[in-house]
Amino acid sequence: LATEIAHLLDADVLATARAAMLAKADLMTDMVGEFPELQGVMGRYYAQHDGESDMVSAAVEQHYRPRFAGDALPQGDVACAVSLADKIDALVGFFGIGQIPTGDKDPFALRRAALGVLRILMDTSLPLDLGQLVRVAAGGFRAGQIGAGETAGFAAQLLDFMQERLRNLLKDGGHDARAIDAVLALRPTRIDLVPAKLAAVVAFSELAEAQSLAAANKRIVNILKKAGEVGDVIDPALFAEDAEVELNHALSTANMMAHQHIERGNYAGALSALAMLRAPVDRFFDDVMVNADDAAVRANRLALLGQLAAAMNAVADISRLELKD
Repeated sequence: LATEIAHLLDADVLATARAAMLAKADLMTDMVGEFPELQGVMGRYYAQHDGESDMVSAAVEQHYRPRFAGDALPQGDVACAVSLADKIDALVGFFGIGQIPTGDKDPFALRRAALGVLRILMDTSLPLDLGQLVRVAAGGFRAGQIGAGETAGFAAQLLDFMQERLRNLLKDGGHDARAIDAVLALRPTRIDLVPAKLAAVVAFSELAEAQSLAAANKRIVNILKKAGEVGDVIDPALFAEDAEVELNHALSTANMMAHQHIERGNYAGALSALAMLRAPVDRFFDDVMVNADDAAVRANRLALLGQLAAAMNAVADISRLELKD
């Protein structure tokens, strides 16, 4: 797993493999047996004494980080790869056999491991997909070792667990509660992108158009839920009202702008592009009956709303920003 992560980071794979192999070796020594708090520290000294590189020696010590809230993070891609592998392997293994923390019981410190993974991914801006890491880790176990019987859906359970830890981590970091809800509603697995998305959502919420679009997004989602299966192809020839034409044109423009911003990692720009949709959306709901008698017209209008919802929720679920009365 550590070498797979190293590949993804374009890090030194051989150094990562070596550090991963030596990471727990000092646990067998009398020194660490007598003084457990020296685990990792002694590993670094032993590695240096045996002629290992500074990169490998540092990773052996630092793979335990962060050991507690506020602790330093591992430094460098090799140390991060070994640290992530150690923690994710433990999380996948224990969840895979049904050993999930409940209430105050967490005998294997899985909450701490999860927070460590999240902090490393977010605070060092590593471009890794958490879902992919969980799948790779699960693939490292032999058939029948994990995920049997009642634990078959353990990967989804683990990602749910990680999302809740992420929510708590962000709240403790002082981030806006509505922004957290909006971003986490999409269950992001690129944790490194979450801070930028939070900042973008906060900036969007301050726009004059934000509340109107948040309310509209909620209304659209409810309409689509009631409609059931909705197509994704819009036929302009079926537009019967000027408001449909106007909304479709505005949506095409906003989509193009938003996608360009997202490709550059400019999530604030992507959300601000939605502002141009306020007037067309308001006019659409004022002038257009979505549930038209003609089935083809109705399906076309639902497809338009489906694409509108996708555009509005590309970065975050902006309906979560609606202020309650």
